[in-house]
Amino acid sequence: MAETSDRALWIMRILSALFLLTTGGIHLYLVFNGVGGILGVMFVLNGIAGIVLAIAMVVLRGRLLQLATVLSLLFLIATLSALLLALTVGLFGIHETWDFTLVPQTVVIESIGIVVLGITTALALRRPVAARVQRAG
Repeated sequence: MAETSDRALWIMRILSALFLLTTGGIHLYLVFNGVGGILGVMFVLNGIAGIVLAIAMVVLRGRLLQLATVLSLLFLIATLSALLLALTVGLFGIHETWDFTLVPQTVVIESIGIVVLGITTALALRRPVAARVQRAG
């Protein structure tokens, strides 16, 4: 049973890393294709964070992995929330439209990514409990 759980966590970590890379890549793509100013700076930071968190998902273990999964989940929630705010009421004076480059795709990718990272986080956080129960039994 522990082997199945480890395999599921590993698969979810890889999927999570792919969603983080995709999100970061979208933001860097937009910077290289004309988004500038303060929004461009935020997109560069978002791209770097997505790449760093994706790497963390596949290389970290134990408590650091748990921290990385929680931070990655919060990162995608914040990124999608910022986009949705920009699409509705505006964010930092920026008003986004649905027809801007990659906006619909980004909403879909980040929404699915949040679900995937939620599952990954749950698996990573419950893993030590399962290991303790198995050792006690």
